[in-house]
Amino acid sequence: MKRFATRSTIVAASSVVSASLLLAACAGSMGGSSTGLSFFVSSTGSGRGADLGGLAGADRLCSTLATAAGAGNKTWRAYLSTQPAPGSETAVNARDRIGAGPWRNAKGVVVANSVTELHGANNLTKQTALTEKGDVVNGRGDTPNMHDILTGSQPDGTAIAGSVDTTCGNWTKSGEGAAMVGHSDRTGLDESVPAKSWNSSHQSRGCSYDALKATGGDARIYCFAAN
Repeated sequence: MKRFATRSTIVAASSVVSASLLLAACAGSMGGSSTGLSFFVSSTGSGRGADLGGLAGADRLCSTLATAAGAGNKTWRAYLSTQPAPGSETAVNARDRIGAGPWRNAKGVVVANSVTELHGANNLTKQTALTEKGDVVNGRGDTPNMHDILTGSQPDGTAIAGSVDTTCGNWTKSGEGAAMVGHSDRTGLDESVPAKSWNSSHQSRGCSYDALKATGGDARIYCFAAN
């Protein structure tokens, strides 16, 4: 009887351990969901510089990364503006694509409660503008610097008027052209407002990955849950 009791205890203990490991694995795979992830800097680009496949391709990138992080049950939008295409007078404003907020990073920290706050006194810093995995994005002083984030936008989140390309052909070019970028770490060459802007700091040197990299970029984008 003593031997039977010992074996029963071992079986029961093994079952408890197995269940605990299963729960831990599930919790890990649902990291984004458990923290309420609704904002992140993409951990990767499209692999084609600023050619993201247009807005649809950029949204798809955000959704794919969010799904891998356990937060695929939301409608994800890239924070990107577009300019009027030839024959069209319609521009798209990044601020109009991302819902109403609030938005939380992978650690559950609120970066902004509303569109107004996002484009005003928000909580975006190097420590809060994290990837979907919860990683800090390299900034000025790090090697390599990756703080240039593609936006094509003005500080208020609207499209940039005029004939100068500020969106790499509405996110379809990977060669000539240029795109407006923001600094995810809110740090630049000086203390000017543009240098500290998260969404409208300066134009890129081109649309290829090498051109984006030359000024401290990695062809990354901001992703927001619109619902």
